[in-house]
Amino acid sequence: MSEAAVSSVRRKPQGLAGALAKFRQWDASGIFVALIVLCLVLAVAAPAFLSQYNLSVVARQASFVGLVALGQTLVLLIGGIDLSLGAAAGLSAIVGGLMLTSVGIHPYLVVPLTACFGFLLGTINGFFTARLRLNPFIVTLASWEIFAGATLVITKGYPIRPLGDAFQWFGRGEIFGIPVPVVIFLAAGLILSYVLARTRFGRNIYAIGGNRDAANLVGIRVWRIEFIVFGLAGMLASLAGILYAARMNSAQPSVGEGWLMGAITAAIIGGTSLRGGQGTIIGTIFGALLMAVLANGIVLLNVSGYWERVIVGLVVLIAILVDLFRRR
Repeated sequence: MSEAAVSSVRRKPQGLAGALAKFRQWDASGIFVALIVLCLVLAVAAPAFLSQYNLSVVARQASFVGLVALGQTLVLLIGGIDLSLGAAAGLSAIVGGLMLTSVGIHPYLVVPLTACFGFLLGTINGFFTARLRLNPFIVTLASWEIFAGATLVITKGYPIRPLGDAFQWFGRGEIFGIPVPVVIFLAAGLILSYVLARTRFGRNIYAIGGNRDAANLVGIRVWRIEFIVFGLAGMLASLAGILYAARMNSAQPSVGEGWLMGAITAAIIGGTSLRGGQGTIIGTIFGALLMAVLANGIVLLNVSGYWERVIVGLVVLIAILVDLFRRR
């Protein structure tokens, strides 16, 4: 072995130092540390935070916004944005509720059918942005209004309820002690993490976000990838909406209101760049958990709920600044 090789081996961190070096290189290390620190602070300031019931509430809340955030992450990775996901979640919840109450579809079929409906909603955005090359901000802003308006037209502002005891399991049930929405959220996250890291489709998503023109030149069918990504984002949002309806045993016209900001925030603080081509699903999962813990902490510490939006806005600004400095 040459002296240079021996020197390189000697300089390579070993043991704890090597583990710390690898941890610092992990894309989600920053948000993970922030989440742990916030949890420790709340555990000391509000002992009720660590109760089994409270942790279950936090996890469930994180799963609803988190599913929307997973879809938003995919869209951000290709350099786009989808402002309609909250409204898509609300419209999907209403359509799923009608499937149960008016059509009489079996409860176990409603969730996958609603997911297919959400995919269809997403592909509408995908057609205009990917195929017609319209600005995704304008397109999804318009579809946001359309979806929200359609929800009110269908319901006239009234909720659809009850949805039935059997269907409530999707929102209130547990699998091995873990709430069903949390299981679905984590399963979706793991699947997407594998897709982005191990498949050609995932690599193409990063390539498009990094440089769309270059991706076209190397033979990637950019419009098809973008079309599918918007569809997947709509599908994940629809899952969040119908699971929340199952949790409440009611499909409310207001389902999804306020989720958009939380979803974008979770993705950004999780390390996803607004410019595309950079980000991880794991980071978004931690981001969604951090936002849920933060909201829960505001309640436990008896802080006025009006401050929540102020704090979320500040978190977004900080995340954007961090992203800016990281890019430089």
